[in-house]
Amino acid sequence: MTKKVIVIGAGWAGLGATHHLAKNGYDVTLLEAGPHPGGLVAGWKTPGGRSVEVGIHGFWYPYKNIFSLVKELDLNPFTPWTRSAQYSPAGLEVESPIFQEMPPLPTPLGTFIYTQFKRLPLSDRLSALPLLYSLIDFDNSDEAWRRYDSITARELFKQYGVSARLYNDAFNPMLLVGLFAPGEQCSAAAALGMLYYFILAHQPNFDVVWCRGTVGEKIFKPWVEAIELLGGKVETNRRVTDLILDDTNKARAVVCGEEMFDADAVIFAVGISGMKKILSGSAALQSRSEFRNLNNLGGIDVLGTRLWFDRKISIPRPSNACFGFDATTGWTFFDLNAIHDEFKDEPGTVVEVDFYHANQLLPLGDDEIVEIVKQYLATCIPAFGEAEIIDKTVVRLSQAVTHFFPGSYQYMLPATTSFKNVFMSGDWIVNRHGSWSQEKAYVTGLEAASLAIDLLGNGEKANIIPVEPDEEHIKVARTVNRSFRELGKSIFPNIWLP
Repeated sequence: MTKKVIVIGAGWAGLGATHHLAKNGYDVTLLEAGPHPGGLVAGWKTPGGRSVEVGIHGFWYPYKNIFSLVKELDLNPFTPWTRSAQYSPAGLEVESPIFQEMPPLPTPLGTFIYTQFKRLPLSDRLSALPLLYSLIDFDNSDEAWRRYDSITARELFKQYGVSARLYNDAFNPMLLVGLFAPGEQCSAAAALGMLYYFILAHQPNFDVVWCRGTVGEKIFKPWVEAIELLGGKVETNRRVTDLILDDTNKARAVVCGEEMFDADAVIFAVGISGMKKILSGSAALQSRSEFRNLNNLGGIDVLGTRLWFDRKISIPRPSNACFGFDATTGWTFFDLNAIHDEFKDEPGTVVEVDFYHANQLLPLGDDEIVEIVKQYLATCIPAFGEAEIIDKTVVRLSQAVTHFFPGSYQYMLPATTSFKNVFMSGDWIVNRHGSWSQEKAYVTGLEAASLAIDLLGNGEKANIIPVEPDEEHIKVARTVNRSFRELGKSIFPNIWLP
């Protein structure tokens, strides 16, 4: 009899797991609580037929597994590699080249030399040099995560002598748009992992492409069609409420209100907020401390706005990050005329403006929010101040993205659980691949599918492309550092706080 697998959550992780299991002949059903597959990246149409999505999602150079998937599906959803800029209330602060087009330099020299800082003095940039030791010391191991997760990113940068201006004008803005929270609320471990993966590990890592429309339309819709052609089932508006357990410590069914889906294995592929909602009504999950401990975790509020202006406005770069407007909130804006096919011939200007750690903005009315957004845009590019807004959308998402706060690592789950046939996936799951964000979610979905195949005994594990190895000088430095750490442990008793 064909084994049945239930996957819960239709984002990158859930679709990845479902697709791989369907390719291996399993009877796999994907349950999505919302009306569309895609989770946070599912787009929709306004009543007037305009495309909307919650946030614009970049696809960075190291997203090798997602790029491989897109090739497998025979899709062409991406823009060419694009350049980015960064603004503060004082104006343009930073412009990034396309790093892969620059002469290659050993990491992190390329990032340091080729990034075009407009105002940040060299003396402040040089104050980051001692921080390089922490990037060597943080090797993505469980031990390193536990050691660095106990302090904030701000404490880490202060400890290593980073100047106040470099922190305020460079590192904290990166955290606000990379980990979606200010440095005093971010785990130092997460900060190092994110900065290394996206920026520092290899010179081209910060290069990015964008989807030429909503990710839901350009990638997820054809992906779901491919899954269904393989025999997989994708069920929307199915909110999971509990698991049914047998007497051998296994889940035998998934409950969605009045419906029940039989299962030989279950894969959770939802964010922390979604997982906590399921947990709140699930007697089976509440019976285990590892799941109860998820109540210690939380998310970060996101505000997405899309504005249509009555005229063409010259925006030098298609993607832009901004800092200094609110002390604890980061925001980005995107020229959708340049990115999305749908808006290339639009007579006016279409911009997406997204705010992260936006808790103080969510209670405001739409008109108040739009007025603030227009004011901020005009500070960066004055021509926005003279233009009129002819259409708008405002989307509020409470607790939408993972909060990697200090001490959070101890509560995050690995892919395996205390239930023999229940597996976890998502961008907040503990794994050793080294990727982040959408790529990590997709990779953990493939890893969970492989664990289910191991358990059920039929099929091939997913071929996951590893993160590009460290450059040789980084490998040597990490080997030497580990040796000194082991030597220190053998000489000194382990009595100090990590």
